[in-house]
Amino acid sequence: MTAEVKNGAGTALEAPLLQIDDVSIQFGDFKAISHVSTTVGKNEIRFFIGPNGAGKTTILDAICGKNHVSGGRIIYKGEYEVSKMKEYVISNLGIGRKFQAPSVFNGITIGENMELAAARKHTLYSTTFHRLSKEKQEYIDYCLEFVGLIDKRFKYPTRLSHGEKQWLEIGMLMAARPELMLLDEPVAGMGRKETEKTARLLEKIKKECSIIVVEHDMQFAREVSDSVTVFHEGHVLDEGTMDSVSKNQTVIDVYLGRGGES
Repeated sequence: MTAEVKNGAGTALEAPLLQIDDVSIQFGDFKAISHVSTTVGKNEIRFFIGPNGAGKTTILDAICGKNHVSGGRIIYKGEYEVSKMKEYVISNLGIGRKFQAPSVFNGITIGENMELAAARKHTLYSTTFHRLSKEKQEYIDYCLEFVGLIDKRFKYPTRLSHGEKQWLEIGMLMAARPELMLLDEPVAGMGRKETEKTARLLEKIKKECSIIVVEHDMQFAREVSDSVTVFHEGHVLDEGTMDSVSKNQTVIDVYLGRGGES
């Protein structure tokens, strides 16, 4: 598959960064995702919203190789069929995943967590005994400054607040220089000020990469998203801007009318 397509006039159009094409995901007899299709463009912030159990995280896990796709395909950068690849291969292609619960190493410092993330292909052992390049060290410093943790690089993650741990994980994703960042409820449990800071971070990050966010905070989604995909019972119910889907009566009935779900 090529990285460019042609429109009706024969003009070259850039392919989407990510194409989810008629994807279904089944666990035994249960069909969690049924014939889902959507595309995500470069430098786009896309939100996946919908009730609990709608399939948002399931499709996110399929993009990073954690879930097996039983039908359809997921194409990255117009050429890589990531739905047939292992997780580590997908990660090395530039897709970074952050889970809902912070997953940092509490036994090493914040700076060492960042170094481990920047090495990406290395193990914890090899990263400990092999110096990173000067360019990578400088980029780590940039990422720590970006997320506001440069003054805490020698502290341990256990000393961080909940919001700071989330920012550390975002910084760790940045350190690996992804082209697509997958975030699962990044502002869950945050206060409004922390949420606002996270919004500013994502708006800056999208200048460098695309972001897919699974989230229940509708105010956050409205402030940050370029577009949203509404999931319900494993299907795409609607897609568009937050303003446009908010006017869809079916979306209101099954989700937004209940104020979203926590």
